[in-house]
Amino acid sequence: MLIRFTLENFLSFKDRTVFSMIPGKGTLKQNHKTKSLKGISTLKTAVIFGANASGKSNLIKAIEFGKALVLRGNKSEQPIKFQSFRLNTNSLSTNSKLEYEIQHKGKNYAYGFVFNSKEIVEEWLFEITNKADIKIFERNIKNKIQFDIDPLYKKNKKEEHRQFLKFIAKGTPNNQLFLTEIRTRKVKDNVTDINDLLNVIDWFQNTLKVIFPDDKYNEGIKSELKDDSKLQITFEELLKYFDTGINGICLEKIDFDSIDIPSRLIEKIKDDLLSSKSENVRTLLSINNTTYFISKSNNDLTVHKFMTQHKVVGQTKVELFDTSDESDGTNRIIDFIPLIIDLLQGDNVFIIDEMERSLHPNLIYDLLDLFLDKSDNINSQLILASHESSLLTQKLLRKDEIWFAVKDNDGVSHMHSLEEYNIRFDKEIRKDYLLGRFKAIPRLGNRNSLTVLPNQSN
Repeated sequence: MLIRFTLENFLSFKDRTVFSMIPGKGTLKQNHKTKSLKGISTLKTAVIFGANASGKSNLIKAIEFGKALVLRGNKSEQPIKFQSFRLNTNSLSTNSKLEYEIQHKGKNYAYGFVFNSKEIVEEWLFEITNKADIKIFERNIKNKIQFDIDPLYKKNKKEEHRQFLKFIAKGTPNNQLFLTEIRTRKVKDNVTDINDLLNVIDWFQNTLKVIFPDDKYNEGIKSELKDDSKLQITFEELLKYFDTGINGICLEKIDFDSIDIPSRLIEKIKDDLLSSKSENVRTLLSINNTTYFISKSNNDLTVHKFMTQHKVVGQTKVELFDTSDESDGTNRIIDFIPLIIDLLQGDNVFIIDEMERSLHPNLIYDLLDLFLDKSDNINSQLILASHESSLLTQKLLRKDEIWFAVKDNDGVSHMHSLEEYNIRFDKEIRKDYLLGRFKAIPRLGNRNSLTVLPNQSN
């Protein structure tokens, strides 16, 4: 679970900004909160509202940037590619900062780093407890030692294990995170205990999932449909629940050569899957809203196409539709069904930008309500950045689950929660939002000042 995310001097966020999933003082909708873990409970959902270019997407980009830097790292001697705040000359020479406070594997952690385009200036990992913050490691290039990994030494008594950890720390490039080095150098095979480091890496790799408007989520789950009848039933029930008009789904086996892509790309896919060094047994290909699953079995490749089934009046046999024949909204629902399934399996944090794209307002409202209704004993989070004002109601969300992104006259993004306003629980807030009370709507100019448009009255 995400407890808090802090960023500074990143894209449109110049000043230190905190996005918090810690519940406020409100007592309503207790099922929207997780059970306390060592004194810390978190909210299961949050929706961020704001005008275009207010900073909603930039907050999500910052979260994704940190994840990518941990998991993929940075090439040796290459600059760290990111954009600091550009509208103030002081910011160009100021370091940037990201920090994630998370819950994972029964512990609370604070992991973060300070950086610029040349190097990681600071990096730290602490376990957060009721009594104190316990250091796991700390890095600061301003110190002579640079790395303080003494807490790791205490868990690794053997001298060769300590020397290996010291070697990894000393060999971490200036433009690389220590956590990335731990992950890529397979350190766990050569030491006794680095479980806290592995827990945080696992959160970034398997729990945190960031989805932008043009992304497709985990479509690979569809390739398991032919082997999992329960998954297929769940998928079909949700398609009917969301009124798509689809009666069923299937995977149809087709010839490899029937996929309409360049032959060189087909050969590359074959080489990648059939290579003896490849760890992949399947790959996904999505072309113009048509999804193909290419699987390897005994050095042979098979291709299945994801299809939908529709009833035909007057006959028992169903008609198969290619997903490219379905509407954009239906395809959006198809993409999100694996997400709903994973959310309700627990231990997932989904952060989605413009989830409402191509979806009816009632649908996105119900999708959020469905998650909250079915997640009583489940620890997952669904965090959205949205323009859909129908979600802006205390019938659906708590005040502390509603956030606003605002950009000031200097182009600096700020964030604040509805929790900061003195509003009754039964107050209808959508109208106040659209009237600008919460400062998160577009500030339109004077129409009479437009001089270049044709004068319609002439």
